[in-house]
Amino acid sequence: MLSLSRHQATAIGATTILNWALLATLTQLSGPVPPFLLTGLAFGIAFLCFFAWSLARRESFSAPLRQAPSVWALGVGGLFGYHALYFVAQQNAPPANAGLISYLWPLLIVLFVGLLPGERLLPRHVLGGLMGFAGAALLIGSDLGAGGSVLGYGAAFACALVWSGYSVLSRTKKAVPTSAVGGFCLVTALLAFVCHGLFEATRWPQGIEWLGVVGLGLGPVGSAFFTWDIGVKHGDLHLLGLLAYATPLLSTLVLIVAGYAEATPLLALAAGVITLGMLVGSGALARRKRRETPVRSA
Repeated sequence: MLSLSRHQATAIGATTILNWALLATLTQLSGPVPPFLLTGLAFGIAFLCFFAWSLARRESFSAPLRQAPSVWALGVGGLFGYHALYFVAQQNAPPANAGLISYLWPLLIVLFVGLLPGERLLPRHVLGGLMGFAGAALLIGSDLGAGGSVLGYGAAFACALVWSGYSVLSRTKKAVPTSAVGGFCLVTALLAFVCHGLFEATRWPQGIEWLGVVGLGLGPVGSAFFTWDIGVKHGDLHLLGLLAYATPLLSTLVLIVAGYAEATPLLALAAGVITLGMLVGSGALARRKRRETPVRSA
C-alpha cells in the first residue's frame, strides 16, 4: 500500500461513514433476497472488485492472504456474522428501527474498550450505554406491541455486539495488511453460499433489485471495509470513533428520503436519545463544555 500520512488515512477512513449510511437503504432496494444469498452476492462482488484492483496494480494476490488462523477467524467472523445478522434484521423489522439498533456498535465499542487491560470504564460510558439502550427500547416496545418480529430485533442487537467485538479485537491486528480484507470477503461469500444452499430457498434479485445488490458490493459491503481498515490502523482512531456516531442518524435520514421509513415523532425521539447517549458515552459533550468554559484570570 502507498505510504499515507495520518491525516490522509483518517480522511480515507471517514468516507466509510458515508458508505455505511447507505447500507440500510441499499438492503431494502435489493428486495426480499434470502439473507445468506444476499451476503454471498454482495461479498462476491466485493471480492471481484478487489481481484480486479490487484491485477490492475500488478500486486500479488496470494501474499496478503497468508495470515494466521486467528486473523482469518476474526476477519471472516466479523464480516460474515455482522452482515448475515444485519440482513435478517432488515427483513424482519422496520428498517429504520433495525438500523438504529444495529448501529449501537460505536457505543458498545466504547464500553468494551473500557473493560480491556489498561483501560477504564468511566461513569459516562455506563450512562451513555443506558441511554442508547433506552432509545432502542422505545423502538422495540412500540413495534412488538403491533406484532413486530422478535427475530428481527434480536438480530439487530446481535449485529451491534458482533461488529463492536470485531472492531475492538482488530486493534491487536495492526500488522495485518489491508489487502487481507479481500480474502475475508472471498471466504465470507463462499461460506454464505454454503449456508444458503443448506438453509434457504433460492430467490434471486429481480430487475432493479440488482442495483441494490451491486451497490452493496461496491460500497457498504465492499470498499467500506478497506477504507475503514486503513483509517483505524493508520489514522486518528478517536476522531473516526466520534464520526461513527453520526452513522445511525445518517442511515435513518437516507431511509426516510428514499421512502423506506416514515419520519414519526417516536423515531425522531429514539434517534435523538440514541445519539445523545453516544455523545455522552464518547465524552464529546464534556470536552465541548471544557472548551467553552472561560478561564478566569487571577
